[in-house]
Amino acid sequence: MGIIGNFLADHAGPARQTGTLAVGSMASGMAVGKTLWLHGQVHGDEINGMVAALRFANQLDPATMHGNVVVTPTGNPQALDSRRKRNPYDDLDLDQCYPGNAGGLISERLAHALFAEIRGTASFVINLHTMNPLFNSKAYAVYKLHPGSGVEEQELLRAIALFEPNVACRMDVGGKGELPGNIAGALDYQCLAAGIPAFMVELGGGSRYEAHNVALAERGFARLAGHLGILPGGANYSVQTVRRVTRRGWITFTQGGLFVPEVEAGATLRAGSVLGKSMNLHGEPLESIRLANDGIVIGLRGDPVVHTGERAAFMAHEWDEFPL
Repeated sequence: MGIIGNFLADHAGPARQTGTLAVGSMASGMAVGKTLWLHGQVHGDEINGMVAALRFANQLDPATMHGNVVVTPTGNPQALDSRRKRNPYDDLDLDQCYPGNAGGLISERLAHALFAEIRGTASFVINLHTMNPLFNSKAYAVYKLHPGSGVEEQELLRAIALFEPNVACRMDVGGKGELPGNIAGALDYQCLAAGIPAFMVELGGGSRYEAHNVALAERGFARLAGHLGILPGGANYSVQTVRRVTRRGWITFTQGGLFVPEVEAGATLRAGSVLGKSMNLHGEPLESIRLANDGIVIGLRGDPVVHTGERAAFMAHEWDEFPL
């Protein structure tokens, strides 16, 4: 059992504790692992979840709780300090490094230190993210299924619904999917492999504070804690279905220029709808981004400066209403 597990086991009554997990040291002697299971930050530019988790934890009254809440506000302190997605010291994506390696590169060590604490202690893990800072997004969720976890899809979706997501995206782990790399190395997937229910909540855009998304996350934390019996009153929220996305992907630009969107992130659109148009530096029209099929705009580019091959929008291509 790790440091956090030992603390929870040793304190029979209500208590609050903060601290850090030691991972190693920098050349200057500065500690690496600045860590206080709401997991607030895997990528260095994803801020909203950190703020939401800390605010939620600070308003809890341990005397009214029948369980525990653990917040790790940053699992990737070097990426946070440099405001980058990846750790600048090894250029790895931390959310592809779990369960980690105690003798590996720094991201692998960070993953190992956190997962050693989670395993055997957590009963539910929320992995908090945002989209790329260049994009706007309505809050949504991402989840995976592990064949040996014993965690059912409906269980995950019932918990996800408590966060009022625009969509809940089921992510393919084994196939090519919409992202490159080791998708099975994500924190939520490795939690599932250990029999711990887990999913990702995507709270808007990166590198900025968005009050409405922070408040939405806080409501979701409180409902989930009630659902699990940690806070009194139960979930105090219910819906009949959640919009489950089973296929999604990116739309890219053919030409560089300035992009002006004509819809908002989160919109459900019919085939033929125009997402936006681009123009050159003389104001002449270049490209109209038009949907070939019906789709849901998961994320939409907010930075107008674009190049050939860059991403215009992240779209849901197939979805249904999953009954809860």
